[in-house]
Amino acid sequence: MKAMRVLVFGSSAFPRWKNDAIPGFVYSLSKRLCGKGIGVSVLVPHHPGSKTRETVDGMRVYRFRYFFPSGLERLCYGGGILPNMKKSILARLQLPFLVASEFLSLWKIARKEKPGLIHAHWILPQGFVAAIIGKLLRIPVVVTAHAGDVFPLRSLLFSVLSKFAIGSAAAVTVNSNFTMAAVAKISKSKEISVIPMGVDLKLFSSASASAAASVRKRFGISSKNGKMLLFVGRLAEKKGVTYLIAAMRKIIGSHPDCKLVIVGEGPEKGALVRQSQQSGLFGSIVFAGSVPNAALPSFYRAADVFVLPSIIDSKGDTEGLGVVLLEAIAAGTPAIASNVGGIPDIVIHNKTGLLVEQKSPEQLAAAVKLLLASPQLRKKLAATAKSHVAKDFSWEMVSGKFYSLCEAVISGKTKTF
Repeated sequence: MKAMRVLVFGSSAFPRWKNDAIPGFVYSLSKRLCGKGIGVSVLVPHHPGSKTRETVDGMRVYRFRYFFPSGLERLCYGGGILPNMKKSILARLQLPFLVASEFLSLWKIARKEKPGLIHAHWILPQGFVAAIIGKLLRIPVVVTAHAGDVFPLRSLLFSVLSKFAIGSAAAVTVNSNFTMAAVAKISKSKEISVIPMGVDLKLFSSASASAAASVRKRFGISSKNGKMLLFVGRLAEKKGVTYLIAAMRKIIGSHPDCKLVIVGEGPEKGALVRQSQQSGLFGSIVFAGSVPNAALPSFYRAADVFVLPSIIDSKGDTEGLGVVLLEAIAAGTPAIASNVGGIPDIVIHNKTGLLVEQKSPEQLAAAVKLLLASPQLRKKLAATAKSHVAKDFSWEMVSGKFYSLCEAVISGKTKTF
């Protein structure tokens, strides 16, 4: 077979510029497919300050403008399309412009690049747009669902569009067993492959002891008796950070030198800051803001416990997988997380971490206190979890499955993986 060419089509999770702090799993996967010899081109939306064309790690990157002046583009990146629409009237107004620009841009770039397949990340709108362009240009399409494009979309129109996108795809992948069950309800006859997003084991286990100590010192956490809890993620409703803050009073009662470091930005930040101030815990809770991805390994290694208190939010959205859990575990940090969404694929209770019920400050506090009081348990859970992640979630394993899927689709021998 001649060299494969893949056109990756997404709406976010690809860096807008060097050292961007947004999640980069679409970039990470695309980069590794490129490293395996696939010719990769990427089509994503423009963002104010980003380049419209550039080469990144051997990949040709095209960023299409969808609103003018482009400095007013508000719909993509940040928390994603749906959260951005929720907080901004301007973002809502830009949705039809985005979809129209996606059609025109994908048509233009696909004709120019002549890929063997189009890999669309998220069912709507990318999967739907790719399905139509793929039919017109006779290019097979792989659709990957990441959960945020499944759970909040309950209307009949979105269901019809999603069913068309999934039914038209040569192959469909999802990031967890939980997401697979949701996608299977949309198109019952479609075969679906569970291929998670991965983690760079080498990167997240690379932080030195001195780098970790520097992080602790920065936040005033004693190297002797101080304990550090860490949350990393977008400060949005579905992340459940309000319940972690509520749990801190009980945690501080047993561990007065414990601090919670919250890494991330988002629409809930103001309310969370006010909550911590009103609870009298502001000195024990640090809002560290946005942190570049390259700096995250030091934060994970510095922490005694990583906590992801995700919930099913008011729109029905929840955690599709929890890539930050993979990162924390790869760094050797024991994890506590809510028993929702795709999280149980990563955190197996009492084996690779601790699971608690969602929206329960009491269970969060009890789990944190249990781990803080037992270095042996922390060490045991962290070691088992790291082996689990290395086996099932390394980028080498994940990219290998996607490579095989691309090869099968292009050769017309599609199967599940």
